[in-house]
Amino acid sequence: MAMLVVLATIFSVALVSGCSQDKPMPVDCSDLYKSGQTVSGIYSIYPAGDIPVWVYCEMISGGKAEDNGAWTVFQRRMDGTVNFYRPWNQYKRGFGNVEGEYWLGLENMYQLTRKNKYMLRVDLEDFTGRKGFALYSSFSVDCETDGYKMQVSGFKDGGAGDSLSGHNGQKFTTFDKDQDTHEKNCAKLFLGAFWYYNCHLANPNGVYLWGDDPTLFAVGNVWSSWKNNFSVGMKSISMKIRRVS
Repeated sequence: MAMLVVLATIFSVALVSGCSQDKPMPVDCSDLYKSGQTVSGIYSIYPAGDIPVWVYCEMISGGKAEDNGAWTVFQRRMDGTVNFYRPWNQYKRGFGNVEGEYWLGLENMYQLTRKNKYMLRVDLEDFTGRKGFALYSSFSVDCETDGYKMQVSGFKDGGAGDSLSGHNGQKFTTFDKDQDTHEKNCAKLFLGAFWYYNCHLANPNGVYLWGDDPTLFAVGNVWSSWKNNFSVGMKSISMKIRRVS
């Protein structure tokens, strides 16, 4: 009888001690898309592997079929409700409203792009209803000790023109942390924060302008190759990445 009890105990342990595998946490919207989440909206991702971050996933966007789906939005302007003239620590950790205007955070962007390769898409719309986009086949952000330097290349035009390649290899500058190549602080000069050089061709985090204002040269949320103009503020602009490997 004792032998039967021992055997029964071993058998019951064997039933409950099998190999259990935890479901991996999604690193970005690509993981969510692959898992069957194909509706655009707010999701939780884990760029650093342990801490959840809320983000807007654009699962479908305009353009050719190969450009659609699984985009992790890291910057979005749409109505001017969020102030983007902010200090370094807020650009580092992120701010805004994920349902509307927000910035995902430089540290999250570094964590996202340090292990995998990403492409970048910038979607634009002006106040006349005209839309366009710019694609870049490679995009990454370096670590904080390197100034969150941006690496971008492989431009493909979707009607918006290329206003970003000139910013390649630049560190990020805010009004309280000057890392650009200009003798003055570009963030202070143009009321934004970006990977400025001397100073910019694009200022997506500048002042939200309600259309074309020639009295406010280059301080708005402009994309200079859009009508070759530094005074046309975008109605909406969003920057998003998708994993390619």
